[in-house]
Amino acid sequence: MDVSQYLEIFLDESSEHLQTLSDCIMSLEKEPENKDTINEVFRAAHSLKGMAGTMGFKRMQHLTHDMENVFQEVRSDHIKVDSNMIDLLFECLDALDAYLENIKASSDEGTEDNELIIKELNDFIAKANGEQPAEETKPEPEKTEVKEESAEKKVEQFELTDAEINSVKEALDGGQHVYAVKVTIQKDCLLKAARAFLVFKAVEEFGQILVYRPSSQDIEDEKFELEFSFYIATNESADKLVAAAKNVSEIEDAVAEPVDLTQSQPEPEKEEKKEEKTDSPAPEAKKAPEPKKAPAAGKKTTTAKPVTNRTVRVDIEKLDALMNQVSELIIAKNSLVSISGNEGDSTNSQSFQEQIEYLERITTNLHESVMKVRMVPIESVVSKFPRMIRDLSRTLNKKMELIMTGEDTELDRTVVDQIGDPLQHLLRNSADHGLEDNETRIQRGKPEVGSIYLNAYQEGNNVIIQVGDDGNGIDTEAVKNKAVERGIVTPEQAEVMTQKEIVNLLFLPSFSMAKKITDISGRGVGLDVVKSNIEALGGDVEVATKLGEGTTFTVRLPLTLAIIQALMVEIRDEKYAIALGSISNIEDIPVADIKYIQAEEVIHLRGNVIPLIRLDKVLDIEPREEEPESLTVVIVKRGDSQAGLVVDNLIGQQEIVIKSLGKYINGNKLISGATILGDGEVALILDVNTLM
Repeated sequence: MDVSQYLEIFLDESSEHLQTLSDCIMSLEKEPENKDTINEVFRAAHSLKGMAGTMGFKRMQHLTHDMENVFQEVRSDHIKVDSNMIDLLFECLDALDAYLENIKASSDEGTEDNELIIKELNDFIAKANGEQPAEETKPEPEKTEVKEESAEKKVEQFELTDAEINSVKEALDGGQHVYAVKVTIQKDCLLKAARAFLVFKAVEEFGQILVYRPSSQDIEDEKFELEFSFYIATNESADKLVAAAKNVSEIEDAVAEPVDLTQSQPEPEKEEKKEEKTDSPAPEAKKAPEPKKAPAAGKKTTTAKPVTNRTVRVDIEKLDALMNQVSELIIAKNSLVSISGNEGDSTNSQSFQEQIEYLERITTNLHESVMKVRMVPIESVVSKFPRMIRDLSRTLNKKMELIMTGEDTELDRTVVDQIGDPLQHLLRNSADHGLEDNETRIQRGKPEVGSIYLNAYQEGNNVIIQVGDDGNGIDTEAVKNKAVERGIVTPEQAEVMTQKEIVNLLFLPSFSMAKKITDISGRGVGLDVVKSNIEALGGDVEVATKLGEGTTFTVRLPLTLAIIQALMVEIRDEKYAIALGSISNIEDIPVADIKYIQAEEVIHLRGNVIPLIRLDKVLDIEPREEEPESLTVVIVKRGDSQAGLVVDNLIGQQEIVIKSLGKYINGNKLISGATILGDGEVALILDVNTLM
């Protein structure tokens, strides 16, 4: 049986269990006596152990099993939860997470046994029982038991076909041992075929299985009760085979003994002829090596393609809404077919127009339903951050706490998957550079425990995520001096720079204010990486800071990257799309009203001075022969910034599907993608954030 088909489900559910364990252990640190939390940890560890065992990941299963044992002692009040145990449990989670990352990358858990962590877990149990851990003597009961069982003739040796007899004889003649092995599965086992496959996978590390009873196909189809048997050729002892089989979870018993061909075949010729005539087992014998292929599929030896998380859990109500929209779509299609069949009808044109309008409403609703299905809470990303801040607090020897709000804010799955790293970098930056040390905070009259904030909320077609702290804030004078020192700006330029312009210097490549490089906030990789990653998602990041009071980074992201409402505009004969969420308003500006500040065109609009951007110049389009008396200006915004885009004509609002240009356009950040219009023409999509 090939369990590789369940790999994505395993990864998805294991990540959830690990997050549950992390959350519960964080809670236990504050409430070590909370029985509900202790039981929840035990349940999550037990589920994770069972899943790892089913998939054949023995190291992961072994580590989780020992975690489960420790919590069994905690549940029984034999062990008390203390800070040492919490630290060790987090080490376990890190090790399990490393296994999971290996499995994602190569479908294999790796070779790290984490013996030191396992020893420490067993020490907790030994102390609870007033004993010393005895790793050396552990395997002995198993060996003794195996020998006793092997000495007794418990394996019923079965009749063989000619082909099977020949394969057994060849193995014996080649100097190998051939053992008959009988395996018994626990009564409450739900996946008998999976357990059988794992037994085959385990023992085939020592040899080759020659015979299966029942057949390999029947075992895969679970056409057996609680027992199955096989003959295996090996150079190892029976003890090792039995130990490997018993090491698989939910295996009740396993026994092995050498194969006696005379005992297996009391009347060889007569029986074989009879079998050949009636049951035709020979073709089955030819199929015997097939299960050898199954473990190979389970191991998934191709390591080039990592397993990525491609699943989304969907509320059943959202699926119901989606199904209803599809039903409406079918009705609309049938109506159009009916109308097309009545070409001579005078009311045909009016009915056709009504159906087109109906179809437009359905497709809009269908789009909204699909978008809702794709939306997931950012909780899946931010839930790992409390543990990270807890570790940073210990590493940096600073008292700090993370306060999060809006974890249920939803974003498109593709955006959520990629926003984790930038947010993590910003949080680390707040912990390392933002917050002062404990003594400094007390001297300044601040609470000793520093606060780091992560707030998320929806604003129009965007999601806003704010990461801030109540620390020292950014010293703009120090940033300015550093920029002058490195030759990024001249002293004259630095003198006239605004605070915002100075802060934006932090986003330049490799610009860092750190006095020494550490592993905490990026090893010299500055905020430029954060900015570029967020801009790659169609978003932007801004900074607000006050010296001595703290800093807040505001990340603005689009709700979705797939379909957007856009304003279609025309510049000369070319069509362009501007996301509606970026547009504030549209103005008709007389050319005479254009002013100049430092040789740059600006307009004065309702008390605001707005820079004017002529898109024909930016896009390198031929200029007009004559300047018109008035300009059509699209006012776009990004946070507090505004700009006026000069266009030739407005075409109208339209729902567009964003198509990536891949590597076709490199180096031009203004073009974020393309869309195909109703007449088949291609229009480029402008990312106006790059203009401000």
